[in-house]
Amino acid sequence: MHSELDVYDRRILALLQEDASLSSAQIAEQVGLSQSPCWRRIQRLKEEGVIRGQVTLLDRKKIGLNTQIFAEVKLNAHGRSNFTEFTEAIRGFPEVLECYVLMGAVDFLLRIVTSDIEAYERFFFEKLSMVPGIQEVNSIVALSEIKSTTSLPVLR
Repeated sequence: MHSELDVYDRRILALLQEDASLSSAQIAEQVGLSQSPCWRRIQRLKEEGVIRGQVTLLDRKKIGLNTQIFAEVKLNAHGRSNFTEFTEAIRGFPEVLECYVLMGAVDFLLRIVTSDIEAYERFFFEKLSMVPGIQEVNSIVALSEIKSTTSLPVLR
């Protein structure tokens, strides 16, 4: 269900996307509300599923995940009929951060992180290529990151 968000909701969401550790009092002060109504708005946004969770974002390079790969995956006809089997296998790989179903020449786009190219090679041969139904994988190594954000454009 799509919830209509007013200007206060949008400001609250923008602040929480930048720093989820802010207290409701700090958020209330920045958006121009008193603490109780601000807290109630945050709770409503959580209950409605607008706020799905709060996490700590890590710098992947500072924990040794220096290589980022985008893999385009094409399934064979048998693989397409076993879509669920493929998606469950992908969900079980911690190296795969994101997986999207695509329209066009390839079926899926995966974002994968590993420590280095050798680690990706091991992941590819020992895990990804073993998933039944895969016809083709085209791996693209990201050289550098120009923009990476988790913030959605909630302010209009």
